[in-house]
Amino acid sequence: MVIPVDVWVRGENDATTLEIAPVEREARAWTDADVTAVLEAMLRALDRASAPGSASERPIALRGFSWIVSPFESGGVVIAIEMTVGAVVAGPFEVAEADLTARIARVMQAHRAEPQTVH
Repeated sequence: MVIPVDVWVRGENDATTLEIAPVEREARAWTDADVTAVLEAMLRALDRASAPGSASERPIALRGFSWIVSPFESGGVVIAIEMTVGAVVAGPFEVAEADLTARIARVMQAHRAEPQTVH
């Protein structure tokens, strides 16, 4: 599944539209692993835009950012992530807002429960 994402880097005037394709299934059928893959792909898109030339597979942590699932004006919902470095919005997806919100919340909670290594 090809997913359009709009990436805005703090300090820039314009957003850039990119495509990611981290999962095969439509949003209604996403598993927790699919949700994780989508969130990680969104974060990687923001990372590439904000730090061109950085390692493309730097570790991703599903912590330390704000997210929301919001209705899209022409139908469906979008996932929006905001961080200090900027924001990324993916979608729209044909799935109930409450269902996708619950899936993302479950994935985020599971990642918060993982042990952290601080160097």
